[in-house]
Amino acid sequence: MSAAPLRQAARANGLFFLAFSLCFLTGCGGSDSPWAVSGATMGTSYNVKVVPPPGVERLAEQDLPGVIQARLDDINDKMSAYSEDSELSRFNQFEDTAPFPVSKETAAVFAIAQQVSEASGGAFDVTVGPLVNAWGFGPVKRSEPPTDEQVAALKERLGYRNVTVDVEACTLRKARPDVYCDLAAVAKGYAVDEVARALEEHGYTDYMVEVGGEVRVRGAKPGGVPWRIGIEKPDAPPHTVQQAIALSDQAMATSGDYRNYYERDGVRLSHTIDPRTGRPITHKLASVSVLHEECAWADAYATAMMVLGPEEGWELAEKQDLAAYFIVRDDTGGFVTRATPAFQRLLDHEPQGAPAGKGRA
Repeated sequence: MSAAPLRQAARANGLFFLAFSLCFLTGCGGSDSPWAVSGATMGTSYNVKVVPPPGVERLAEQDLPGVIQARLDDINDKMSAYSEDSELSRFNQFEDTAPFPVSKETAAVFAIAQQVSEASGGAFDVTVGPLVNAWGFGPVKRSEPPTDEQVAALKERLGYRNVTVDVEACTLRKARPDVYCDLAAVAKGYAVDEVARALEEHGYTDYMVEVGGEVRVRGAKPGGVPWRIGIEKPDAPPHTVQQAIALSDQAMATSGDYRNYYERDGVRLSHTIDPRTGRPITHKLASVSVLHEECAWADAYATAMMVLGPEEGWELAEKQDLAAYFIVRDDTGGFVTRATPAFQRLLDHEPQGAPAGKGRA
């Protein structure tokens, strides 16, 4: 069964895995190499590395791709805005305010979205879908940006409080029938978490899961070598490293404005839509990377901070005590970086002279 992509083009992520380049530098290879699985999902790619426990045959290497792909397809089939028969699409098509039954996974993602919306004062809002579509970043492409009148009319349909989630009953309820939701800014992170859970169900405790730049790691590579993740440099060739960091038992997600955009009359229109204005963001924050125990939360918070910008986004990170790394454009065309105290502590423990490398597993 083929699954319609969650998004036709990957959201602008500046996060990628450094395994291939760093393997050459750290001497991993041969029988000590992790099992590697890669493929396509949600309009982007995924890469998974698993370190099998010594002497333990928990799951045959050839069975891993099926386990991973099945979990990704399941999430995509539930949460894709591009598939007409996904749970999300059927909810969007449901023009009623009665409770709408969904899976526990979809309810869980909506619950995460609602909490991040509340924490960010509505900067993160899955009901922004109509405006994402209107600006040409959704399932239906447009040749012209929306008019001021169209933006104002679409904003009437927005508001995260227009959706009520009942996690126990696994239902969603609209406050008005024309509410339309887009889960792209949280579902991909949730898919990373689900693959990680699938691996742990089979007994694996050392792994790296990456989907479209969103990453979750546990344990270490063979020999106890940490997984090292690179944060991409904005406005540079793909996979050029701005900052590399060693992680264990954490997830990291990045949101940026420099990959998914188009220009109109000399103005760059970012795919990130501010639900408060109804328009693409215009501030100088180029990207923000967020750490969390779960990738879905990191994914949603990164988007919220990207909407808020360098000052308000920083305030949100501090208020939530999140490890976050901001890359901000300056007036000269260069970049200024800023790390929250929680993120800086990790940078302070980076080995001196550690190779930055570039590449993607």
